[in-house]
Amino acid sequence: MNHPNFQTMNEPELRAYVLAHRDDTDAFYALADRLKSKPGRKLFEGDFEKLPEILAEIKQQKQ
Repeated sequence: MNHPNFQTMNEPELRAYVLAHRDDTDAFYALADRLKSKPGRKLFEGDFEKLPEILAEIKQQKQ
């Protein structure tokens, strides 16, 4: 299976891909790494189970 290039995706594209392909661990970790590198938000191991809720919270804060 060929994976898309996650590095070239913007954050909304990567988030949509992760939500559409929940079994793709490479995509999940690419998104988690990107979110973890953002200032102001720290992710912890327990947060990975709540990733959809965290993404929704971040999206709401941007509006």
